[in-house]
Amino acid sequence: MNLVNHINTLLKSEISKEPNTVLFGQNIDAGSCLSGLTKGLSEINKGYTLNTPNIENALVGIGFGLMINGVNSIFFMKQLDFLLLGVDQLVNTYNIVRHNSPEASFTILPVTVDSGYEGPQASLNNIDDFCSIANVSGFSFTNKKDAENIIKKYLFEPGFKIISTGQRLLKKDLVDVELIYKEHNLRFFQYSKGKSVTIVCFNHALQYGMSLKSNIEKSGGSVSLFSINAHDYSRYEYILSDISESRKVVLIDDSKSKNRVLDKVLLDVLQSCTLKKKIVITPIQEDDFYFPREDNLKIDYDRVTSDLLGN
Repeated sequence: MNLVNHINTLLKSEISKEPNTVLFGQNIDAGSCLSGLTKGLSEINKGYTLNTPNIENALVGIGFGLMINGVNSIFFMKQLDFLLLGVDQLVNTYNIVRHNSPEASFTILPVTVDSGYEGPQASLNNIDDFCSIANVSGFSFTNKKDAENIIKKYLFEPGFKIISTGQRLLKKDLVDVELIYKEHNLRFFQYSKGKSVTIVCFNHALQYGMSLKSNIEKSGGSVSLFSINAHDYSRYEYILSDISESRKVVLIDDSKSKNRVLDKVLLDVLQSCTLKKKIVITPIQEDDFYFPREDNLKIDYDRVTSDLLGN
């Protein structure tokens, strides 16, 4: 099974439990159904399922209106940059309705365009930017465990939030990694505990962290591996404590942004931890950064491992 099929199954399970939900978005019940993400949802949805035109500003406003009136809704968005057209609603409308303690849920579920060679819209793959505009709650998922937890908890939780995954991962085989700890609000997940190095992944970068972890372990080291799935900043004392023990940290973020949660977490690390080694891995902003190009992080795992372990 690949990730998109797993997410589709989770969505069907949660939507089928609700008595009256409005699902809407472009081609969510036509053609490829967003490459299978929304396939079959109309068959189990007890409310309305609507294929809509590209009028994102109005559609975000409709979602807020439904929430205010006690109706759950999900706006499926085929690519994250479409949400730019709804920024006015995210800021002005949300700042009005957020204080009403709504009983219904409004969830925007965009697909982040990060699979490479996608044109200008691929320059925007960072939910942190949208969440920072008006202190919006946002979560992303990359594997079997975090998708199950986040969708079950947040898809229909009252209020507004953004949850997302990356296009690069959707067609890949489903990753089922051992989970040893999850923060109670699912802001971060821990996948291993070690003493040599702490790896913290952001956005959709967990697979890079897993590859680095494997390389370090082959060289005799042990790794604590974390993924921060929340896109609005918080201070993570639990992770800071682990970094203080290992004194070696690697932060990995595959988002293209000047406004990363990673940067705020890094500041906390520098202020709170005495480090022997710090490595930050993010996309390199080259001259062709905003043109169609390969969209994978290029990491020399052997060099990074040697730098960390002193081999």
